Amino acid sequence: MPDSASGLGLHFTLDAHRGSFHLQVECRFTAAWTVIFGPSGSGKSTLLRLLAGLDEPTQGRVTLGAQILTDTRHSIHVKPGERHTGMVSQHPALFPHLSAAQNVAYGIRTLDHAARARRVEEMLELAGATELAALRPADLSGGQAQRVALARALAPRPCLLLLDEPFSALDGTASDALIERLQVWLHANRLQSIMATHDASDALALGAEVLLLHEGRQAAMGPAAEVLAGERERLLERLQGEGRP
Repeated sequence: MPDSASGLGLHFTLDAHRGSFHLQVECRFTAAWTVIFGPSGSGKSTLLRLLAGLDEPTQGRVTLGAQILTDTRHSIHVKPGERHTGMVSQHPALFPHLSAAQNVAYGIRTLDHAARARRVEEMLELAGATELAALRPADLSGGQAQRVALARALAPRPCLLLLDEPFSALDGTASDALIERLQVWLHANRLQSIMATHDASDALALGAEVLLLHEGRQAAMGPAAEVLAGERERLLERLQGEGRP
């Protein structure tokens, strides 16, 4: 499992064409929590899908610690389910015929019954979804479905967690509380997380390392307070404006 403090982490060089869109970026992520920030259409979701193995680049290489996940030169492409990577998207793809608990248990079928039940309970509690265990996706709100999807992604204990606008259906207070619990859990379990967002307040609140994307290119990389200094000023001005009579 990659240790963010060891300097291993995630390293990638990717070149991908999607119609008229061209993503070309090279980065090394070693922080425990990294945010990919940029407006809609900047390439955030494209990059996460490439890292997750859901899409293949035109050219490129992705390594997680010592493991090669993608290397087009040598025709290497590890399947998504074999990357030890969990992903939560803006639109959870839960199995409609399974309950929330069964969805969470789906990826940990190698555990014995008792261990599987404990893991499901732990993950639902972390996601704030314990009371949803018996419900099916059709009975869940958007925010509830996102909580269950997060629990399902964490259940196999991945080495890397990818989050694509994952809490968009939650209000700000609920989202902040969930992220705070998640950060504590990820730190305790030495897992690395990458979250894509177009909301500067998310990145600033997390105090994360930030990759700033613009039209498929890296515009900046560094601490949120530095990379998003301009966005921070705009947020403060807006909040001050809203507070005026």
